[in-house]
Amino acid sequence: QVQLVESGGGVVQPGGSLRLSCAAHGTILEIYDMGWYRQAPGKQRELVATASRGDSIKYADSVKGRVTISRDNGKSTLDLQMNSLKPEDTAVYYCYANILRSILPRGPYEHWGQGTQVTVSS
Repeated sequence: QVQLVESGGGVVQPGGSLRLSCAAHGTILEIYDMGWYRQAPGKQRELVATASRGDSIKYADSVKGRVTISRDNGKSTLDLQMNSLKPEDTAVYYCYANILRSILPRGPYEHWGQGTQVTVSS
């Protein structure tokens, strides 16, 4: 089994910062793409940022310049540093990883974390 465990959500005032963390656990042989997505009430899930195993990084236009994604392949972790937060950043944030398993069937398979709530409000 593979699990993605997220942490770091919470309530912050506009202009504040939060750091989200995601750790992958389980029968993992290799992790390909990893990323953060978010879903606000009444809206579709959308990409925030992704990082490939080769450190190719992509950001959504709405967060460019305010968010930094970082990945530690050795620890199978993915962090998202968010600064200058705005009320429109309020959403449930999900960690994503495309994982090749060490047991059969190997995949790769897409995995999602349980989500962590980020609320930006004064």
